[in-house]
Amino acid sequence: MIGGFSLKSFTYIFVIAILIWCSNFESCIARRGRHWRHNNNRAFSSSLMKKKVKNYGNHNNNGGGSNSKPKPKSPSSPKSTPPPYKITPSLPPRIPNPDYPPSPPTKGYNNGGSSSTTFNVLDFGAKGDGNCDDTKAFEAAWAAACKVEASTMVVPADYTFYVGPISFSGPYCKPNIVFQLDGTIVAPTNSKVWGGGMFQWLEFSKLVGITIQGNGVIDGRGSVWWKDQPYDDPIDDEEKLIVPLNHTMGKPPPMPVESELGVKMPGIKPTALRFYGSFYPTVTGITIQNSPQCHLKFDSCNGVLVHDVTISSPGDSPNTDGIHLQNSKDVLIYSSNLGCGDDCISIQTGCSNVYVHNVNCGPGHGISIGGLGKDNTRACVSNITVRDVNMHNTMNGVRIKTWQGGSGSVQGVQFSNIQVSEVQLPIVIDQFYCDKKSCSNQTAAVALAGINYEEIKGTYTVKPVHFACSDSLPCVDVSLTSIELKPVQEQYHLYDPFCWQTYGELKTPTLPPISCLQIGKPPNNRIQTDRDLC
Repeated sequence: MIGGFSLKSFTYIFVIAILIWCSNFESCIARRGRHWRHNNNRAFSSSLMKKKVKNYGNHNNNGGGSNSKPKPKSPSSPKSTPPPYKITPSLPPRIPNPDYPPSPPTKGYNNGGSSSTTFNVLDFGAKGDGNCDDTKAFEAAWAAACKVEASTMVVPADYTFYVGPISFSGPYCKPNIVFQLDGTIVAPTNSKVWGGGMFQWLEFSKLVGITIQGNGVIDGRGSVWWKDQPYDDPIDDEEKLIVPLNHTMGKPPPMPVESELGVKMPGIKPTALRFYGSFYPTVTGITIQNSPQCHLKFDSCNGVLVHDVTISSPGDSPNTDGIHLQNSKDVLIYSSNLGCGDDCISIQTGCSNVYVHNVNCGPGHGISIGGLGKDNTRACVSNITVRDVNMHNTMNGVRIKTWQGGSGSVQGVQFSNIQVSEVQLPIVIDQFYCDKKSCSNQTAAVALAGINYEEIKGTYTVKPVHFACSDSLPCVDVSLTSIELKPVQEQYHLYDPFCWQTYGELKTPTLPPISCLQIGKPPNNRIQTDRDLC
């Protein structure tokens, strides 16, 4: 007995105290374990978020969430064939599928019914007989497809759809919509449909990941628009350099078709297919033909992909550029056949990181940068690569054209492995471009620097090289490597290479000798001002 307690009672109390103390210790350890696991799960979830893209919304990733949310990485270029430019880091990634371009639809595609993600224009009332107006059916099908991510709008084969001016627009459409074109879409030739004139016929605007693919045809039926040329529209200024021996001018464009009402079409001619303000637009497989004006245009787009496309219109169809780029970045064009009445590819102001390769051009006016600086505007073009191109029976080969009075710059241009056949003017820089009867002389000019020509070979019919640079701001860093150009025959009065205010380097001997190129830098080159810089 100790103080009224038996030894047995004391031992019992001591054991209970030990048990309580051990229970509290294990509870503490358990709490530490839960906290540790919670932190590790959060870190693991964060790492997963870096591999996924969720909640498409603001391109700046500031959609009201936590500031600690990791930003998705921009897509990287394939390691096997890296493009010769750097992808702009600020571009949003393709959402949500990193595979680019998206694969053709394999489920639910048929000529009759529709799955939950496939919307066939026939199911929305389109007739496809080439006569009935199917515009409203196309609008309804697009409205349904617009609401479904990675949906497919089907224009089925073996039908011809008469469609008026139409806009397939966002920005509230879901991303990665596929426009599956296997049939034929034809434009109206009724002047009343066009009112006072429109700048585009089929427009896709403010979309992410839009893809037009298939084996179908977009037919602008442009001959009803061309028949009033050459009286209304400007002509390509390089025609002044082409002087046939008999001093005759070319024949006017064909006039095979009258408009439906036999009246004159509007003065404003539409582009057949235009993309505006879109990220990662893709065009592949289709044919665009006989556009009233430009066939395919990208304006203010990023991440453009065009491949395995055919563009076709007569060589004398006026102002019918094949592919027109403006204010667009990170552009890849390859494996396409382009024949038209103007530039096969036209690269305008605001374009950078453009890569063109394995393209056939002809008929047409070649591949051009410009015209730039019209009406005293600033033009900025940089990092352009054109390589592995075949040109046959074109007015120009590779050309840079600018207006007097402009500002800004063209820099970092590479023309490589260009094969020319019966091309009138294979290599052209023209800083005195003018597409009207006369233009006033001005001292300001778009600055040209870092223009490289390599492996330009083949035959010409008028003049092998024409370099006409600004008096006040000469062209600098123009390099020529492995140039071999031979006259095809004496069909035209042939000229020697011409150079004016052009400075650079002959890295190898050329055929014919281009002795007019001035080696080095201009002695009194004007210092560039803020107006010149981009």
